[in-house]
Amino acid sequence: MATKGKSVKKGVKAAPKKVAKKVVKRAAPKVGSAFQPTKLRLLRPVPSDIEIAQAGKLKPILQIAAELGIKENELELFGPYKAKIKLEVLDRLAKRKNGKYIDVTAITPTPLGEGKTTTTVGLSQALGAHLNKKVMTVIRQPSQGPTFGIKGGAAGGGYSQIIPMEDFNLHLTGDIHAITAAHNLCAAALDARMMHERNTPEDEKLFNALCPPDKKGNRKFSPSMLRRLKRLGINKTDPNDLTTEERARFARLDIDPNGVQWRRVVDVNDRFLREIQVGLGKDEMGHEHPSGYDITVASEIMAILALTTSLSDMRDRLGRMVVAVNKKGEAVTAEDLGVAGALTVLMKDAIKPNLMQTLEGTPAMVHAGPFANIAHGQSSIIADKIALKMADYVITESGFGADIGMEKFMDIKCRYSGLVPNLVVLVATVRALKMHGGGPKVVAGKPLAPEYTDENLELLKKGLPNMVQHIENALKFGVNVVVAVNSFATDTKAEVELVRETAIKAGAMDAVVSRHWMEGGKGAIALAEAVVKACEKPSKFKFLYPLNMSVKEKIETIALEIYRADGVDYTPEAEAKIETFTKLGFGDLPLCMAKTHLSFTDKADQKGAPRGFRITISDIRASVGAGFLYPLLGTMRTMPGLPTRPVFYDVDLDLKTGKVVGLF
Repeated sequence: MATKGKSVKKGVKAAPKKVAKKVVKRAAPKVGSAFQPTKLRLLRPVPSDIEIAQAGKLKPILQIAAELGIKENELELFGPYKAKIKLEVLDRLAKRKNGKYIDVTAITPTPLGEGKTTTTVGLSQALGAHLNKKVMTVIRQPSQGPTFGIKGGAAGGGYSQIIPMEDFNLHLTGDIHAITAAHNLCAAALDARMMHERNTPEDEKLFNALCPPDKKGNRKFSPSMLRRLKRLGINKTDPNDLTTEERARFARLDIDPNGVQWRRVVDVNDRFLREIQVGLGKDEMGHEHPSGYDITVASEIMAILALTTSLSDMRDRLGRMVVAVNKKGEAVTAEDLGVAGALTVLMKDAIKPNLMQTLEGTPAMVHAGPFANIAHGQSSIIADKIALKMADYVITESGFGADIGMEKFMDIKCRYSGLVPNLVVLVATVRALKMHGGGPKVVAGKPLAPEYTDENLELLKKGLPNMVQHIENALKFGVNVVVAVNSFATDTKAEVELVRETAIKAGAMDAVVSRHWMEGGKGAIALAEAVVKACEKPSKFKFLYPLNMSVKEKIETIALEIYRADGVDYTPEAEAKIETFTKLGFGDLPLCMAKTHLSFTDKADQKGAPRGFRITISDIRASVGAGFLYPLLGTMRTMPGLPTRPVFYDVDLDLKTGKVVGLF
């Protein structure tokens, strides 16, 4: 049977006609669109952080960007709710005036938690969603170490969070993984070079291996090799022009096995990797040596990501990283290994900040995540610079207490950024101050002692010196202070008022009770108003110390002025390192003091504001690429360990909905 001239076989259906699909192209939000806050639905009792986050209404990231004034071609999208911002946006906005720059810090941390990130987010929500100010939150990306270990994530809490919270606390856009890959490539390059040099005692043979001739006898230097030649003072570009002596100088790094300073990293709390032995394979026999792992966020490459100002600056910093010393005591760098260019390639996307949002739809940038006790603990300079061109108020955050994070913000980050802060917001809680006053130990899983839940003015008075010292320290930098009293339901009016009166008497411009955890931005309106008012007051920013001080003078300035120590003691190893780094020309770098975050002293159990103590510098290391020396105070671990009952026990996937559960 024929149908319209076409034969159809019996039992076979005719192919359906292809119908062109109607493609509806959704118009991108207009750049400069009016900000639209996301309304919160506040519940009592307050649900878990992850329940609140997953119930939050997400605006498309293109809308967030448009409201900020970012063009779509200045973004790299990672799904509908997060994106990377291209650095070219800084060129377009170069002539725009910077907004106000506010650093959120805290009193000395306690297991009770002070809510620093929660305050950072709540303050931003209040400024943007309630006071109609153009605001940007800029914070660090958390490490998977504490996320799965004992602390949990760092997206804020309650009704003041960054969302999507699961993305924020896990892989995000892969920046930390890029750092892990880059750092370990450098470690592999270092060990391989040492092995090949040892297996190749003839300098000419080693040179030929590094610069092999082609069939016509021509040789070629790689870009990294040309940089090494320049550092050596050899102004030649043709390998065939090098003398025998120049070939030997160029080819042989002559690394001292005892001078290796580059370990491995992984973003997991794996205590059994703290100290390891490498080179145990059959082919590596005879090259065994000790090594170890640090957590990725302690990597110098992470510090470089946070302190760099451009792609070219990052390339230079990666090349300057000191990975070892040679047998003459001279520094061996990543550039000498020939690996710096490859590291830059691995980091070329990680340098772009990540754009996200808060629960109330205000914009947030998440970028870099160095720890504050073993690194400088700040989000990136690049993110801050972009934010300051986009917003009238930029709220960033320093890790741990003000004696660590804020001091490093001022003395390290602001030196390299050239940015001047307008205000410090110091977060304090009644409960934490009671602990600093001598309150009983807090045990996870057990109810709080009545000292923390009942009014106890005497205990509170004993802990107030901790807050006072942090306020005084901030004022030493010439920056005004507002205290945020992060309030809990058990706080009494008399306790809160005592904290406020003490803060103002100590020199704070204001001290304001804030309830953003349970109320979101609405609960931080008074704090936001105090911040706006304080930002209009003049400040006279200054560094704590000049760079031309000796290493010891800088250490002692921080110890005496910030910690209030009576003096500093040095181990023989620390003395030797100071002498070596000074000879190598690193003495003019700022300092990144690596010490416990739980005390002004180098002993974690010393709460409050101790006096009559000395600190011990057990070692000192150089992060030349990042641009600082870091003295180790007392015993410091660069690889945390897992507790008996890590928080990963609770983390799982709901297989029906695909949602993450138990992240907090």
